[in-house]
Amino acid sequence: MPEVHLITDPGDDRLGDYRALTDLELRTKWEPPNGLFIAEGELVLRRALRAGYRPRSYLIDEKRTDQIADLPGDAPIYAATPAVLEKATGFHVHRGVLASFHRVPLRTAEDVIASARRVTVLEDVNNHTNIGAVFRGAAALGIDAVLLSPTCADPLYRRSVRVSMGEVFAVPYARLEPWPDGLELLRRSGYTVLALTPDPGAVPLQRLTDAQRAKTALLLGAEGPGLSKNALAASDVPVKIPMRRNVDSLNIAAAAAVAFWELGRDDPDV
Repeated sequence: MPEVHLITDPGDDRLGDYRALTDLELRTKWEPPNGLFIAEGELVLRRALRAGYRPRSYLIDEKRTDQIADLPGDAPIYAATPAVLEKATGFHVHRGVLASFHRVPLRTAEDVIASARRVTVLEDVNNHTNIGAVFRGAAALGIDAVLLSPTCADPLYRRSVRVSMGEVFAVPYARLEPWPDGLELLRRSGYTVLALTPDPGAVPLQRLTDAQRAKTALLLGAEGPGLSKNALAASDVPVKIPMRRNVDSLNIAAAAAVAFWELGRDDPDV
């Protein structure tokens, strides 16, 4: 294990990557341009390592150094008391483990769908918790890739990574531009573009034909507004999850999980 450096001053310059982690605007402007992201928690950290992301540094509760004694590489390990961690980061680091990682170049949409059978496409989903939850559902329920409209939130923002339990590292993703004209790429690649909507006239998911289910791209809109008129117009089939008791919709994470399961329920390897 690399040498552990004890940090006693929350203003120590070596903790620059971890400053103001709760300031969304600052982190959004700083992390992607500098090619970095923050992982929170040992499980998430180890999933990032297994996915091939290169660590830049670690910041841990000084009482937890033994639990990461097997970390590979020579990235510096900074240890501090919970009080110093909180002052440096801006929040109580109750998981006791943070890491700064280097990003990898973002893949193209053509690349991530090349060998995929089922993909989901998110439009204007700018809530990081929802992004993380959708990625976790995608990993668990057989979605091969995620495409994001230009205005979607960053999947590698700390909260997204944490909510996904590191599954953002397991599912290939890319930005799809221009929007929504980029959906034509999916159609040319043989996908049936399904638009999830509460419209009463939409096709219930379980009633899709075998041909429609063979290779699918499921569009999901943001919490509240749902899919835009342009995205709906660019889709092939509007689909819905049948509801009871006059409930009109589910939140995006729940709706995504239901739809993902339904589209993959006949997989022979499940």
